[in-house]
Amino acid sequence: MSLPPLATALAGVDLVHDRASIEQAIAAMAVRIRNDYAGDLPVYLTVMQGGLPFAAQLALELGARGLDLQFDYLHATRYGSGTRGGEIAWKHRPATPLRGRRVLLVDDILDEGITLAAVRAWCLGEGAREVRIAALAVKRHGRCVPGLCADYAGLDVPDRYVFGYGMDYHEQGRNLPAIYAIGD
Repeated sequence: MSLPPLATALAGVDLVHDRASIEQAIAAMAVRIRNDYAGDLPVYLTVMQGGLPFAAQLALELGARGLDLQFDYLHATRYGSGTRGGEIAWKHRPATPLRGRRVLLVDDILDEGITLAAVRAWCLGEGAREVRIAALAVKRHGRCVPGLCADYAGLDVPDRYVFGYGMDYHEQGRNLPAIYAIGD
């Protein structure tokens, strides 16, 4: 399979958020999360693959503020290598027992929330006492799963195809230190 060149995509994109604004938003989120979880050891579930860069930066900010975390991860996707969602496929479920625990799901973006809603429901089904969501980016469009929102939201992004800082362009560009949008 031939992927469209990332360089071609980058030639015609709009910069939505630069690295400095992303890092500032993550630091602000960390203060709120630390305050909400003070005295607790939450299960910190990174949603792979997109959530990895954001989750790592947020974890370091939380550690700098004195909040310890119990790390685990999950991999549930509706996209695979495509750009349109389908059925949810679980590639890895967390090994940490969730019964009676406070869980923080950490993901790169909250778009329509179908995957995050399914993951949250799974965590609650596993007995989690509470499940909150931290999302670096939130699309503001009114098409989100009813009742689902990010408890901790970093930045708004336009209702366009966005990539960078964990979000991909045909499985490329996740490691870009900024967020870009394609088209208008």
